[in-house]
Amino acid sequence: MTHNYQTESEARIRSAMQQLLVGPVPDGLKCDVKSLCTLAGVPRATLYRTYPHLKAEFDRQRQAAQEAGQQPDPRLAQIERLKAEVATLRERLSKKNAEVDALKEFQATALFRLAAQHAEITGLRQQLAAQPDATVHHLSVR
Repeated sequence: MTHNYQTESEARIRSAMQQLLVGPVPDGLKCDVKSLCTLAGVPRATLYRTYPHLKAEFDRQRQAAQEAGQQPDPRLAQIERLKAEVATLRERLSKKNAEVDALKEFQATALFRLAAQHAEITGLRQQLAAQPDATVHHLSVR
């Protein structure tokens, strides 16, 4: 009876391995040992004690799939893609923030220069008004 139970458990574990590695991975599960045990209906302690060869085989197949660029769990692939996209967006945001800071600095400098020029023009007009006999010709205003 024990041999039949072990054979049945091993078959369930292999079936669960196939489902996790080839997909689709059921909702709420991942391509990991915990999900393997959940899907097979076998406690993790049993997998580690009684079926260490199956756990090792699962780990090898999962690692080989990842090294080959395959992601057995498409959600994990999506997470990795989204992480890369977030990193790219953060970099773009950082560059845009630096551009905004540079433009704000340029704006402040331009306003300072305009204010200085306005003050100089106002001062010159006051000097001109104080000397009515000066030989200055007024330009026409457009």
